[in-house]
Amino acid sequence: MQQGGGSGKEVTWEDQQNINKFGRLNNRFHELEDEIKIAKETNDNLEDASNELILTDEEVVRFQIGEVFAHVPKDEVETRIEQMKEVTGKNLEKLEEEKDSVLAQMAELKKILYGKFGESINLEED
Repeated sequence: MQQGGGSGKEVTWEDQQNINKFGRLNNRFHELEDEIKIAKETNDNLEDASNELILTDEEVVRFQIGEVFAHVPKDEVETRIEQMKEVTGKNLEKLEEEKDSVLAQMAELKKILYGKFGESINLEED
């Protein structure tokens, strides 16, 4: 006689590996969401800086390099900001692709685990 609310299904080593992999993927998914949010904010800040630079009449502007501000010609700052936007855009694209990959892997694992354990396993976040 079975006690508790279990399904009576035996959890094999392979099942446990799938559950662990799902957990790792879920953690990575949340890390990626945070990284994407930061990358989008950085992109927005660079766009704002670029717009402010267009509006200024000065030929030499203050530009932060590390922890210090340096007086740099406006043209050079425009070039640097464009390069930074390009790098950030590529990084954002890679993060989005990795997020899509992680979601696809999680969906496949959900299919496998729900197929075997049904309602006995909860892979959804509350």
